[in-house]
Amino acid sequence: METKALQGVRILDMTHVQAGPSATQLMAWLGADVIKVEMPGRGDITRSQLRDVPNADSLYFTMLNSNKRSLTLNMKTPEGKALLEDLVQRCDVLIENFGPGVLARAGFDWEHLQDLNPRLVYASIKGFGPGPYADCKAYENVAQCMGGSASTTGDAEGVPTVTGAQIGDSGTGIHCVVGILAALLHREHTGRGQRVEVAMQDAVLNLCRVKLRDQQRLDNGPLREYPNQEFGDHVPRAGNASGGGQPGAALRCAPGGPNDYVYVIIQPQGWEPLMRLCGREDLITNPDYATPEARLKHLADCFAVIEKWTSKVSKFDVMAALNEVDVPCGPILSMKDLIEDQSLYQRGYLVELEHPQRGNYVQLGCPITMSASPVQVERSPLLGEHTDEILEWLGRTPAQISAMKLAGAV
Repeated sequence: METKALQGVRILDMTHVQAGPSATQLMAWLGADVIKVEMPGRGDITRSQLRDVPNADSLYFTMLNSNKRSLTLNMKTPEGKALLEDLVQRCDVLIENFGPGVLARAGFDWEHLQDLNPRLVYASIKGFGPGPYADCKAYENVAQCMGGSASTTGDAEGVPTVTGAQIGDSGTGIHCVVGILAALLHREHTGRGQRVEVAMQDAVLNLCRVKLRDQQRLDNGPLREYPNQEFGDHVPRAGNASGGGQPGAALRCAPGGPNDYVYVIIQPQGWEPLMRLCGREDLITNPDYATPEARLKHLADCFAVIEKWTSKVSKFDVMAALNEVDVPCGPILSMKDLIEDQSLYQRGYLVELEHPQRGNYVQLGCPITMSASPVQVERSPLLGEHTDEILEWLGRTPAQISAMKLAGAV
């Protein structure tokens, strides 16, 4: 019998924008009942940000809020506060990413939350941990810049560069999910909840750990696998050089479009088949190229030889040829390539959903598959779509619900 992995777990989602919603969406996909709390009349600010269809929820919002229920609630009103207290008593997890101290100033500090529900797991996502930056605001790119990503991304002679992957927001959200699930498991043994705190700067640095590794390696000399000619006292930007121990580079392919590239990694055992494909069998035993140590001195020449071949072939044909001889590679796929990739739809990772305001849109599915707990991806909720349903579940009568609406509490 199939059951949802997080069935029975109820989450009070007081998050907004991306870091928090990415966490709660993942848990909603896995079967948790996620109640998204939003301000009446406005909702999560991303509903209206980057809007491409007039008077409809933006894709920014829909992409981060699948499988949730939306409740409008104004906790600045007495009725709203009372309602929030009821929800805290009935939920397993409260997660928020307000600015530091916002929830406490509204009367919901950790002590009060524990009094209301000793089993509650209270998760917070902030920009920074305790210390000099604790009260500073953070956004995706700020987290990347202060977590070590930007300083190590880009060309050696260029400016620090942020990555297109949302490692500051969604990366932190995933870290938060791990903390929440660990706290829920711990509660099974102790009967009590606990606080879970995740800082965006910390999550980014955790994802940049190989660069922190290299910072310490610099004490013993240059980083030989890097293509850089000079090293200072910090890890340099190194373009598309591999972060592992094997050299890699993005090489141009036919017909020469902006994303007609393939990333190729030269493993020790891959040199011979690569040279045979390139028609350069003479370099297989050439002492300047025959060993990984020798090639480190000629990496630019090595990749130039390979690119002379790849530039005449499509990136997908390069991939097919290199996979035949077990050489790691990957074509650079544009977002157009990906959204048109039918294999992603066939395995349920891209899903086309119908939305009552904007029509059909493509939603990413759950990146985790579980043999006994398949995920059914649902559209994001309209603002307040489930307010009456949730208030009835909390025992409010139709008259009380009408009065709360008139008072601006919901």
